[in-house]
Amino acid sequence: MKKYVILPLILAFLLTGCSQPETTASSVTQSHTPVQSADTSKEAEQYSADIFAMDTYMNLKVWSTDDGECIQQATERIQELENLFSVTNPESDISRINAGNGKPVTVSDDTVKLLQKAIQIGNDSNGALDVSVYPVLKAWGFTTDSMQVPDDTTISELLQYVDYTQIQLDGNQVTIPENMMIDMGALAKGYTSNEVIRIFRESGATSAIISLGGNVQALGQKQDGSLWKVGVVNPFIPEENMCVLEIENKAVITSGNYERFFTDDEGNVYWHIIDKNDGFPADNGLVSVTIIGEDGLNCDALSTALFVEGTENAISHWKKSNDFEMILVTDDSRIIISDGIQDTFTNKSSMPVEVIKHE
Repeated sequence: MKKYVILPLILAFLLTGCSQPETTASSVTQSHTPVQSADTSKEAEQYSADIFAMDTYMNLKVWSTDDGECIQQATERIQELENLFSVTNPESDISRINAGNGKPVTVSDDTVKLLQKAIQIGNDSNGALDVSVYPVLKAWGFTTDSMQVPDDTTISELLQYVDYTQIQLDGNQVTIPENMMIDMGALAKGYTSNEVIRIFRESGATSAIISLGGNVQALGQKQDGSLWKVGVVNPFIPEENMCVLEIENKAVITSGNYERFFTDDEGNVYWHIIDKNDGFPADNGLVSVTIIGEDGLNCDALSTALFVEGTENAISHWKKSNDFEMILVTDDSRIIISDGIQDTFTNKSSMPVEVIKHE
């Protein structure tokens, strides 16, 4: 049973896109501040939960009239999804798929939906997002924090088994070839943020904001009727915000080379987003990609896919789509934004901003 502690809460809430340091501690803090709701018979109260799950710190804030039941449901749902998607939990759906030895494995509806999105974005990005690159990522040590540069032979051998198109879905049965392993780290938090927002919305809440390790998603507006302000990290100076976005009913999700990286003895920097074309960290002109849209899962998957695609291909991808906006930061210190966010985007950096439009 989780212990809830009532604490005063600061209403101002500015979120950043940076990841948090790993810890084994787990806690939930519930706070509430009365706010007059549309139902004059009851006041909406502000509830907050801080937890550690999916290898990251998470913060949930919601204004509801259900005595905090929705935030309890949300924390339980997060734990349920972590148990399904964790590649390190031997009983998870993902681990059972990886241990299937080429045979069908029956999984949950949630896992099927996640795999369907992974395959769709993989197709849309010409394979830039490939959830079967996990063994290569593991060889680099990014999954164990024992980071190293693997030798060319190891990478070549592992790349033989990287091909998301070999994932077979038949109802709730999933089959992958022997020696293939998948990891849903590029999608799991986006799916989870969608689920948390769904729970809040179904509870009757009209105002909420959540941060799942930097994956930010908002429900409605702030209680005072203003838009939520979300800071996006400067990839060159991670302790500072590069820009601020104003949002409602949107997710803001960033992938960058500053989130998890290491430097070798010769000063070369390697980061955790792998390009399956060569098995090395993706180095295609971008240092940060932020995706803004209504679907957190879509945004999460796209932030990784576009990072791997590189500047020109990412722009082409966006021009063919109509369900997301984006902020690209190039390795030569330029900011490229899509025109749908230019009125809600404030540049806090010294980098020049270019606005692109659909042709």
